[in-house]
Amino acid sequence: MHPYSLVIHGGAGTILKEDMTPELEAAYTRGLEEALDAGYAVLEQGGSAVNAVKAAIVVLEDNLLFNAGRGAVFTKKGVQEMDAAIMDGKDREAGAVAGVRNVRNPIELAAEVMHNSNHVFLSGKGANDFAIKQGIKLEPDEYFFSQFRYDQWKALRDSDNYSLDHTHQGLEELMKDKKFGTVGAVACDMDGNIAAGTSTGGMTNKKYGRIGDSPVLGAGTYANNATCGISCTGHGEPFIKAVAAYDVAAHMEYKGMSLHDAMHAVVHEKLVALNGEGGMIGVDAQGNVAMMFNSAGMYRAMQKSTGERKIGIYKD
Repeated sequence: MHPYSLVIHGGAGTILKEDMTPELEAAYTRGLEEALDAGYAVLEQGGSAVNAVKAAIVVLEDNLLFNAGRGAVFTKKGVQEMDAAIMDGKDREAGAVAGVRNVRNPIELAAEVMHNSNHVFLSGKGANDFAIKQGIKLEPDEYFFSQFRYDQWKALRDSDNYSLDHTHQGLEELMKDKKFGTVGAVACDMDGNIAAGTSTGGMTNKKYGRIGDSPVLGAGTYANNATCGISCTGHGEPFIKAVAAYDVAAHMEYKGMSLHDAMHAVVHEKLVALNGEGGMIGVDAQGNVAMMFNSAGMYRAMQKSTGERKIGIYKD
């Protein structure tokens, strides 16, 4: 049997133990465990990497703690606009959506785009119309409301500032306490096929229909059986400029680098040169995994068929 594995992330940034209550830390850990268990169960039962990725991300999207799906942050207009992408490394089929509203699980909509639209990337009203046509579950605005996200937006809404994700301090701490709220998963299944997916609510108080790296194939999400599956989390603009996810694959394909070394070069050299803060998770077709970040922390977890399992929040 081919070794199989799953890696997930729930965002990166200035995540410090001294800023975290034991209760909150336990809640984040529990959220990561639930998503890891959901995705890994698919692999254990012989399911595909794509379905494992989707299953893990759905659980993260349904958790208010993470900036995706139900926990998505407020835009300048006081609504949620969500982005997601999923990619199959076997044939490089992919689906992505940007600026969608009221979609309970944007990753499921991205998967519908991949399988049933003859397109790769849909946005805004068109993506929502497609969601309705495909019977994707929608929710009212109230479903996406959390007092915590609302208070965060209220502190910013009368300014031109934006926040890179949840802060547990006041406004004066916002830029110091950067958290890049994205969720993602990468998997290698029993057949040696790999997949990657990413989902996000973007930035609090974002304007102009801003879109980050998460739904952009090659920037925040990429999968190719010949190299790797990557899901990124960070300040999206530098990740787009660096074509970060694909750059890992390029290092592997053209330089013959391992997954770990290729991710290290991108996260700690290429992105740093562009002032890009954040991280990424990766898997290759041999089931090797890596979780790498240049920020203070990254919500992350992994499990392999060899029995190895890890859950982490802070720097080791």
